Amino acid sequence: MRRSRLSHLTASLLLLVVAAASQAARAEPVSLRILAINDFHGYLRPPPGGIRITDPDDKTKKVMVPAGGSERMATLVKQLREGHRNNVFVAAGDLIGASPFLSAMFHDEPTIESLSMMGLAISSVGNHEFDEGKDELLRMQNGGCHPVDTCQGPHPFTGAKFRYLAASTIDKTTGKTVFPPYEIKQFDGIPVAFIGLTLKNTPNLVSPAGVASLTFRDEVETVNALVPELKARGVQAIVVLIHEGGFPTGDYNECPGISGPIVDIVKKFDHAVDVVISGHTHQAYICEIDGRLVTSGDKYGTLVTAIDLTLDPATRDVTSARAANTIVRIGNYARDPEQSALLESYDRLAAPIANRSAGSVTETLSRTPNEAGESVLGDIVADAQLATTAAADKGGAVIAFTNPGGVRTEIVRREDGAVTYADIFASQPFRNQLVTMTLTGQQLKEMLEQQWADPRRPRPLQVSKGFAYAWDATKPDGSRIIAERMTLDGKPIDPAASYRVTVNNFLAEGGDGFTVLKDGKAPQFGIYDVDALYAFFRANSPIGPTAGKRIERIN
Repeated sequence: MRRSRLSHLTASLLLLVVAAASQAARAEPVSLRILAINDFHGYLRPPPGGIRITDPDDKTKKVMVPAGGSERMATLVKQLREGHRNNVFVAAGDLIGASPFLSAMFHDEPTIESLSMMGLAISSVGNHEFDEGKDELLRMQNGGCHPVDTCQGPHPFTGAKFRYLAASTIDKTTGKTVFPPYEIKQFDGIPVAFIGLTLKNTPNLVSPAGVASLTFRDEVETVNALVPELKARGVQAIVVLIHEGGFPTGDYNECPGISGPIVDIVKKFDHAVDVVISGHTHQAYICEIDGRLVTSGDKYGTLVTAIDLTLDPATRDVTSARAANTIVRIGNYARDPEQSALLESYDRLAAPIANRSAGSVTETLSRTPNEAGESVLGDIVADAQLATTAAADKGGAVIAFTNPGGVRTEIVRREDGAVTYADIFASQPFRNQLVTMTLTGQQLKEMLEQQWADPRRPRPLQVSKGFAYAWDATKPDGSRIIAERMTLDGKPIDPAASYRVTVNNFLAEGGDGFTVLKDGKAPQFGIYDVDALYAFFRANSPIGPTAGKRIERIN
């Protein structure tokens, strides 16, 4: 009798399971809209120039479109959400760091508040999130006052309302991730996992001291190891938010000839991964790589990516995915009142400092390097650092170098040529301290050879006046610098002689792969790089392009 009851119970359960499965099979597909940004970098106001796109009237030309700013982005995000019951707003890292004055003065608290107010739900951690180290990033998540500058904003900083994810970033002490590796969200009962991670090369892109306690694991190995865990939790739909990217040749909604790290990474991902939202390279593209949708939304808040997924209730997997980038055009979107009020509250505190006169320029100072690797603004920044540290009591420098990644934005000439402190700060936003050290001529050559330490992304150092060198593009690693063409004030650099050289503390710690600089002798610390450039402008304005030709490329 007992077996009979059990049999009836088992049969009933089976009928319920079959009925549920049949109902799921008949259920309508579930639509999900994902809105995404990347590399916002604290650009609460529109960036100079906006976004560069193909001219719609002449495909052979490019045009600049005024775009960006949190006020109009918030309006666009609201519009893109309309009519989509299932939606989520995510990001692929570098929301903060290398920020303009309005955000950076308050250690990027305004940006965290702005994006939280927009409804951002999830973000992967980018390399720039670690610009001020792990503990400061944790403060961004959890809130509280800055440990040195205390509370400077118009109201208490309560931290991000969105969740940072960092699947590949491991605390060496605990062996655990600094932030959760993923988050699972439900949409009409279907779970969708969002895995967030930064690039494994992060230690070479930020101050080594700030991430010394962390390990950055391989992106592919990290994601693929999580797939079985997610499947065990009933997840079939997987979206990866990765702070790494590629380099396409087409317009902002195209993907011809994409190259770069993201291509190999996506091809090696487990095929359970359905969508990849990327960043880091400051490019815009909508791609299909190895059968997966891969997107990126330019930089500085000029684009919002809208990704539309169709989810099957029976398999709980993605059955279709498409995307489009929408430009945050200045003329098309009204300012969001909440965002305007937030920015105005910080502006009232920042304006007296930001609007200080720095001097003037005769024309726009570009950060774009020529074929040899030299840029107009890079020359001027290096000259400013040399001028600040040349005196014997300031370091006795005879040469200065700066990394191209530290020169963040060009200094645009306004109609009257005036330049403010905020303009200077935007071009040098890291507040790196200058360090003057002694290097031999041989070490100088070894340092310059390290410009190609990462062959995918050479990092040409910008050099001060009086120093010059040539490099041969056909030579192999370690042999590109032509020793006899390295000169100071027209005289050859002596490999055995000693020279006092100024760099910023990021480079001095071996940042960007320039490990030779860690062996520099008799270091003397100076002022911050932004203050050196400000003083240079105050003393030498109006400033225009230098004669250049400090770097020469052979072949």
